[in-house]
Amino acid sequence: MARQIRIEDIGDYAAGQIVKLVRVATLETNRRLKEETPVDTGRLRESWQVIVEDFNGSVFNNLEYAEPVIAGTNLPPSWQGQKKTTPFLDRVAKDMQTYVQTQADKIGRES
Repeated sequence: MARQIRIEDIGDYAAGQIVKLVRVATLETNRRLKEETPVDTGRLRESWQVIVEDFNGSVFNNLEYAEPVIAGTNLPPSWQGQKKTTPFLDRVAKDMQTYVQTQADKIGRES
């Protein structure tokens, strides 16, 4: 049976569903970034940080060498010459587009 929501509660309900989606997507992005981050010592992989506040989710890395590695211009020696030609951030971002759509559909079906 479909959930019944009073008309005056629709805004709050929708906002709650959006917050849920932002949280799930942000945490999954963090997981995938950690999984895809090149590993030399493991410091870069473990330095990803997450902030989720209502409608905003952020995943970031403050290490001084994070940006060149993310761009694929300064891979650790153990990754040199491997077939990782597309920077991993681009791959994760593309995958997350599909993931977020799937999760939004799932949340919509649960409503």
